[in-house]
Amino acid sequence: MIDLAVANDQETFQRMREPLAERGIRVHHVPASERVVSLGENAPWSGEEYDAGFVYPGRLMEGGVADALLEVPWLNDHETVLTSRNKAEVLARLERADLPVPKSVYVSNEVGEAELTDAFERFEPPVVVKPNSTTRGVGVAKAHDLDSFLGICDYLSLVHDYRATGDRSFLVQEYLPEATDYRVMVLEGEYVGAVERRLPEDAVSEGQWKHNVHRGAVATGVDLPHVWRDLAESVARELEIPFLGVDLLETGEKLVVNETNARPTIDEETKYEPDFYDRLTAAIRNAADRN
Repeated sequence: MIDLAVANDQETFQRMREPLAERGIRVHHVPASERVVSLGENAPWSGEEYDAGFVYPGRLMEGGVADALLEVPWLNDHETVLTSRNKAEVLARLERADLPVPKSVYVSNEVGEAELTDAFERFEPPVVVKPNSTTRGVGVAKAHDLDSFLGICDYLSLVHDYRATGDRSFLVQEYLPEATDYRVMVLEGEYVGAVERRLPEDAVSEGQWKHNVHRGAVATGVDLPHVWRDLAESVARELEIPFLGVDLLETGEKLVVNETNARPTIDEETKYEPDFYDRLTAAIRNAADRN
């Protein structure tokens, strides 16, 4: 029996617990954030309790503490989570590998108004303004004109003035109207399932446009064309991330890789390939063998 420390949200932990238990893996929830952690004799975890971790905590400072106490190999370690979190790095790597991505400009604050205006004018408005390292759509905005764009940039500059803000960069990207949003899951280089994320009609009529599940979108299992699956697999290989969510946007005219997530939420089992948990079990056992 393998003991697995799961640092993901409670939702993912609950969904994976029973299927993995049936395959010889005991799953333990080890939340690393929003708690008080003793670093001495009363530490909540011991390296002797667990054989592997899934996946490295999203808050990297808290993750460092959990990593030091748990002393386990991770399915998706610190480096892979850090790589995926850096949206601009991901896009740059994928574009160099000739994989399709949205037209994007990377801005590292502080920059002047003239440079921001030049960045805006490279696009046909509206444009998407996206903090470089946030998740779940936090801070993502749409600007229809130069004044609103500069206002958003001013706000980001105010946030970046706080010295504790480690990442002072953001992306300016083309807006793809009416794009369909897909989350494709790749495990150890192979496609294991996908969902289409769609907002309810009433949300769209009220002006919502971000398709994050945490913001009200509904994820429905879909069967993707093989060329789309191949694209997601190519992204995972290029980034060298074992378990990866690849976000695709499809407009009818083009298909692009919008973002990646090395800490993806696990959906209901019915939204994945029939052998998903068999393959996940094998990946966890491979990670545990490194212990």
